[in-house]
Amino acid sequence: MSTKPSTSIFQLAVIVSALGFFVDTYDLLLFAIIRKPSLTALGLSPADIVSKGELLISVQMIGMVIGGVIFGILGDRKGRLKVLFGSILLYSIANALNGMVTNIDQYLILRFVAGIGLAGELGAGITLVSELLPKEKRSTAAGFIAGFGLFGVVAASVISKMVDWRMCYYIGGILGVILLLMRIQVQESKIFKEVQETSISKGNFLMFFNNRRRFSKYMQCILLGLPVWYIIGILVTFSDQFAKSMGISGVEPGTAIMFLYMAIAAGDFSVGWLSQRLQSRKKTLFIFYAIAVLFTILYFLQHNGSAIWFYVICAGLGYGAGLNVVYITSSVEQFGTNLRASAGISIPNMVRGTLPLMILLFKFLRTLFGNYLIGGWVTGLIIFAIGITAAWLLDETYGKDLDFTEV
Repeated sequence: MSTKPSTSIFQLAVIVSALGFFVDTYDLLLFAIIRKPSLTALGLSPADIVSKGELLISVQMIGMVIGGVIFGILGDRKGRLKVLFGSILLYSIANALNGMVTNIDQYLILRFVAGIGLAGELGAGITLVSELLPKEKRSTAAGFIAGFGLFGVVAASVISKMVDWRMCYYIGGILGVILLLMRIQVQESKIFKEVQETSISKGNFLMFFNNRRRFSKYMQCILLGLPVWYIIGILVTFSDQFAKSMGISGVEPGTAIMFLYMAIAAGDFSVGWLSQRLQSRKKTLFIFYAIAVLFTILYFLQHNGSAIWFYVICAGLGYGAGLNVVYITSSVEQFGTNLRASAGISIPNMVRGTLPLMILLFKFLRTLFGNYLIGGWVTGLIIFAIGITAAWLLDETYGKDLDFTEV
């Protein structure tokens, strides 16, 4: 029998997953990009734009934690593809409705609902592709999915400069519907189908907590991703505030986010290639942690500089944050087929869901030290220490056979 059909199935799954993550990141970071104009249009004061902006981001991330658990369980019980369909439909509707909000309460509710929907896309896509592809191609495929997908943020940034903030949300909803139609031809993984026919427990989220070893792996996978969202959710999302404290004028969060995500995309492509080259997830993680730490130090050393140099440093931070594809792929590989979607979908959303806690830590430290910048770099010191320690303790999974289950 020819292998060409199977190859076509693999290619389609990778391409559609990459396009899916493109739409996912467009919607995920859209609020961060249009935070100021949208909240200004709703009549908020400059002080409220900062405080309500932090609240809206936190609410969205909490929605993603809840969605990560729900869609993870469904992914193991009903299938990876059904999760992809459900998540796309939910966040497409929610994001279109975001363009119709008239007050902050509506905005809070719809960012929460959108967060639930956005939770299912990336983890389910990488889980599906990891099970479909030969193990020697998983790194490259995951890198391509994450790298290409992150250009969705670049698209959101560019579009936000061309149309008003409400139209940005409408476009996100339309892109989701188009993607939904493309998903129809993608097939479910054979590994999942085989497990589905057995009586083994599937998608039992409590299994992450009823075994010490499994719980340890689950927590390590979450903790090693924290530095990524410290960079995205604090350093770059509130880049205008940091720049003001550094005496740098002309810095816009939307532009900083565009530079960041263009570099994250490059980092994701590089991570996939390097992981394949080194045949190690952990070595690749440590290399990119080092890059992220270096540019975090440079970030806090700039004073009275230019906006252009600020954006260059944001790009360096983004390249280091490309490690996100490694921790997600490693999370998928750590667990058996009956818990793989639960892990692959919930873990990146648990990481995103820690952002409200990081923001609270940042608020506490900047109040404690009476200085915005000191609060920022001390927060980073703590977050990087936690992430690097978790990565040191985690098992190596490169080339691991995924045809196994958890008992």
